[in-house]
Order: sequence, then structure tokens, then C-alpha cells
Amino acid sequence: MKSLITLFLFLLAGLCFSQNRTEIYVIGNIHDSVPNYHPKVLFDILDKIKPDIILHEVDSEGMKEYESDPHITGNEIKASNLYLKKYPKTLRFPFDFEGRNQYRKDRGMVPADNLAVKLIDSLYKEKALTSAEIKLYENYTNATQELMKTAALAPENFNNAAMDKISEKRQNAQYSGLVKISDNRPEFAERMVTKPDGKKISYRDGFKLMSGFWDLRNQTMARNIYQVAEKHPHTKIVVLTGFLHRYYLLKELKRLNNKDYVIKEFYD
Repeated sequence: MKSLITLFLFLLAGLCFSQNRTEIYVIGNIHDSVPNYHPKVLFDILDKIKPDIILHEVDSEGMKEYESDPHITGNEIKASNLYLKKYPKTLRFPFDFEGRNQYRKDRGMVPADNLAVKLIDSLYKEKALTSAEIKLYENYTNATQELMKTAALAPENFNNAAMDKISEKRQNAQYSGLVKISDNRPEFAERMVTKPDGKKISYRDGFKLMSGFWDLRNQTMARNIYQVAEKHPHTKIVVLTGFLHRYYLLKELKRLNNKDYVIKEFYD
């Protein structure tokens, strides 16, 4: 009898502990309003979860603009503002890489990355790529098209494990596959952009830097989310991010987790 009571108390304690653990919901978003995804759709998701904390994919300066500029029209901030109006005690924090935009400009990643991709596309259309390079580029475009098709559906369709795999495939195709093309072709070493300090950097080097920054940025964002979870235990935290980041953040959050939080989906 005593053993049964002990077992019951143990299970009850475990249940209470699990119910008090921090819950993290990573919601992959489309930033701009479209017919299938707009602020009201996201607000309804937030209202269902009822988070204590909302994290936005901006740095501290971006968060100030979010909170003070009435002209910002992105899905995340409009839905967040609606939620805050209904639940004014909700906390909101940024979680992005600090100084993200200037960091990329100062190092020449921007605009070298976009220019590199445009040049690859141009070479593809001119049939100037090798067969191996064509395969690398088509891996990227095919994954992009698959993502776009899914992003036209209801949000649960671009917030699941299957979509995460496609997003990872697409990002690897861009920051590994396309970088191989720029590394191997002289056009990317010959074309230059000028950084804010007046120094020049090639498309090749700028694109390679951006490839590395993809990892650095996502790993930093995951650590920032983790730190918020540590500072605010036993809360519900919603992370609002572009859906291309979701797979990486989930992977990192699972790696960092010391059983302090559970990761949940908004539709569960």
C-alpha cells in the first residue's frame, strides 16, 4: 500500500513539475500581410496560446522602432500590438543579433550576397554554368518554389517538421551550394562592392561571409531566447520569427535545453 502511495505522489509531483515548466512556441511567420496570413490570423494564434512573453526578430533598436513607430505594418508587430492591448501585462523583448543590419553592411555581406545570387541566376539563364553548377542552382530554386507553395496555405502548414526540413534544405542550398559556385568561378572574384569604410570586397568573399553569418545569427538568436527563458521561468514564451529561421532555432533550443523548458506547437 505504501509503495502505491509513494508511486502516486511521485507521479503527481512529476505532473505538477511538467505543468510548471516554461513553454516555448516558435512560430514561423510571413512578415508581410497576404490573404492566408495577416495580423488577425497571428493575433488569433497568440490569443489561443496566451503567452506571458513575446519575442520579436529585431535587435534593441528595432524593438524601439516597433514600439514607437505607428507606420510599421509587419504581421508580427501589428498582431503583437493587438495582443498587448488586450493583455497589457505582456512582456516583449527583442532576440535578434545586436546591430544585425550594420554588421552586415560594414563587412560587405550586403549587398554582395544578393548581387552574387543575381549573377548566378544570370549565368544560369545564359547557359554559362557547368552541369554540376546547374544542379546546385536548381536545388536552390526548386526548394524555394516548394516553400512558396506551402507558404500560401494555412500557418500550420509552414510550422511543422516537414516544412522545417524543406527550409533547411533551401538554406543549405543557398549558403553551401551557391557558395560553391561563387568559389569556383572567376566572375565572383572580379566583381566588387565598396564597404562603408571605402574598402572593396568581392562578391565571392561577401557571399562567403554571409554564409557564415547565417549560422552565427541563428545561434545567437537561440542563445538570446534561452536567456529569456532562464530569466523568466514558468512562463509561456512565443518566439515570432521568419519561417526560414524556425528549423535552426528549434534545433539550437533543443540542444541548449537542460530540461528547463518544453517546446510546443501552437496547434497542439
